[in-house]
Amino acid sequence: MAAEPAQQALTLERVFASPDLAGPQPRALRLSPDGTLLTSLRPRADEKDRLDLWARDTRTGEERMLVDSRKIGSGAELSEAEKMQRERARIGGSKGIVAYDWAPDGKAILVPLDGDLYLASLDGAVRRLTSQPRGQLNPTVSPKSGFIGFVRDQNLFVQPLGGGAARAVTQGGGGTVHWGEAEFVAQEEMHRFTGYWWSPDETRIAVERFDEAPVGVVTRAAIGAEGTKVYDQRYPAAGTPNALVDLYVIGLDGKQVKVDLGANRDIYLARVDWTPDGSALLVQRQSRDQKTLDMLSVDPATGKAHVLFTEKSGVRSWLNLSDAYRVLGDGSLIWASERSGYRHLYRFAQGKWTQLTKGEWVVQALIGVDEKAGRITFVANKDGPLEQHVYALDLKHGNAITRLTEAGWWNSATMDGDASRLIVTRSSPDQPPQAYLADNAGKRLAWINENAVVPGHPYYPYRAAHRSTQFGTIKADDGTPLYYEMIAPKLEPGKKYPVFFQHYGGPGTGQQVTRAWGGALPQYLVQHGYVFFQIDNRGSYNRGKAFEDAIYRAMGTVEVADQLAGAKFVKSQRFVDPAKVAIYGWSYGGYMTIKMLEANQGVYAAGVSGAPVTKWELYDTHYTERYMGDPGKDAAAYKASDAIGDAAKIADPLLLIHGMADDNVVFENSTAFAAEMQRQDRAFEMMFYPGQTHRVGGPGISAHLWGTILNFLDRTVKSKP
Repeated sequence: MAAEPAQQALTLERVFASPDLAGPQPRALRLSPDGTLLTSLRPRADEKDRLDLWARDTRTGEERMLVDSRKIGSGAELSEAEKMQRERARIGGSKGIVAYDWAPDGKAILVPLDGDLYLASLDGAVRRLTSQPRGQLNPTVSPKSGFIGFVRDQNLFVQPLGGGAARAVTQGGGGTVHWGEAEFVAQEEMHRFTGYWWSPDETRIAVERFDEAPVGVVTRAAIGAEGTKVYDQRYPAAGTPNALVDLYVIGLDGKQVKVDLGANRDIYLARVDWTPDGSALLVQRQSRDQKTLDMLSVDPATGKAHVLFTEKSGVRSWLNLSDAYRVLGDGSLIWASERSGYRHLYRFAQGKWTQLTKGEWVVQALIGVDEKAGRITFVANKDGPLEQHVYALDLKHGNAITRLTEAGWWNSATMDGDASRLIVTRSSPDQPPQAYLADNAGKRLAWINENAVVPGHPYYPYRAAHRSTQFGTIKADDGTPLYYEMIAPKLEPGKKYPVFFQHYGGPGTGQQVTRAWGGALPQYLVQHGYVFFQIDNRGSYNRGKAFEDAIYRAMGTVEVADQLAGAKFVKSQRFVDPAKVAIYGWSYGGYMTIKMLEANQGVYAAGVSGAPVTKWELYDTHYTERYMGDPGKDAAAYKASDAIGDAAKIADPLLLIHGMADDNVVFENSTAFAAEMQRQDRAFEMMFYPGQTHRVGGPGISAHLWGTILNFLDRTVKSKP
């Protein structure tokens, strides 16, 4: 057996330096159309945020770099539109190649880089397709590999892939009018990042047109170190008008048809898909209050639509959008619904519903359908909320379900088009992410990235000091079990330790406690002398609708109470100093820090609030109204959820942090709160970051951020008598 490495202590600088301590992490893993190549984006060893395009031969295992981002990149500054798109896709800190698109014929790959488009051949040749200083957004290859599409100057363009000039297929884009893009809330909240969809025969394109004229203007100052850029950003704050959205079907021959989305213009265009034969468009139309979702079938020749079916939420609930659906060759539909209280798969055929999965667990993703074999592959937490696995559903044998991944891991996966092979990514609290190629029964065929922590791995020198994660449950005040995780230092007899109590608390994608790799930062905090602790409160996702609905019209209440239950539990541990529990949260978690300090004075030794929403009227329509309703009609709920009104109740040390160019939780949230704290003569500390967006990070910045946080906590908590 190899000897364990000598124990080496982590430093903040090393936690955020290159190469990544989690090891090489390929992204955007995909199989080529013929299955012979597996492509991915990989970070460079000397610059972990810069990505290049790599290919691996699935027959021989041979790997090679297809596109070197340093060699072909121009280094041009991205347009503001692309920067903001990246922020909303949570890849704002990435450089180089952040996306790519296989040509369906498998002969080439479309590669966006530094605002322009390149075509990479499999022999290593790279051809530049565009050279425009204004940049190209949302590039795709058409279904038969005849064209590329992209958005330039707020119009949609198509360009022959074999050569030839690009031409606009829409006119009138500019000012407040956009063609082929997704509006702000679609990107930020609906996880829809495109505004156009090719027909299967590539003769027509469904194109979104939106006009932001009704949307209120927020003058956003992107305050930088050497100057300030002012942007008049159209930001749809809760209770105010959204963009006006229309959908058209545009032929490459110039024919244009407007889709009938109904008389009510105040709706959301949630999803758009073509049926496999191109005979219809399937359009998901969501009501403004997000309690009704209509599936429309649209005749692309006339634009006429009829409702196939409708989903409705309960009175004190809302509908979560999903990408877990698939149109089958016979015209039926596999569809994920939460109508049972948990998201499960159903089949819709000829107006009738058949439930395919059931139980007190949640389907996360639908990743493959083999119609001939009667097999559906999906990702879910059937084996418990702390683990996520890949499962196969056998339609021909009583809907029997088989788990395809190994117990004890958190898994995600994708499949090729015919659902014959899996690409599985997994991690555990003690193993950084791994990736492997498997057959459709889950048998591993080859490692894509084994990422074993052995000599040469970036984390190997620190493995001996790695502390394991303990999981368990505590009870909320209504008896609901809440999952927690805790990492403790190597305990010394009689010694009491301070606690770094991290929280998020919000709905949507808010689950934090999982059997997944948590990164090196919690390990650093533990080595720094803290017990690391967090729980998932009611209101967070992945435990069923009733668990999540507890937050309905009640932000800042039930989740604060559940975090208090967590605090009482961790304070009861024999090795914890109950007077030294520090709380930290970012975004919704930053909001939670403030609400927790306001509600429970003296319980927490200090709090760190990063990029908090402090007044929900300042946040966007789609997110806020989903949970809180219309501020014009639900004013009492908004007032109770406000983090500013009770600012005077904060008596414990507080550190407030915000990026000064944040276009998501706008900087005004923190300045409004800071002004109220000052007006109330309440002491607190601030650290604002010029030029930083919602993420606040990057070379130097990440280490400074966490150095600031720990300096504050060491002074106010760790060194407290």
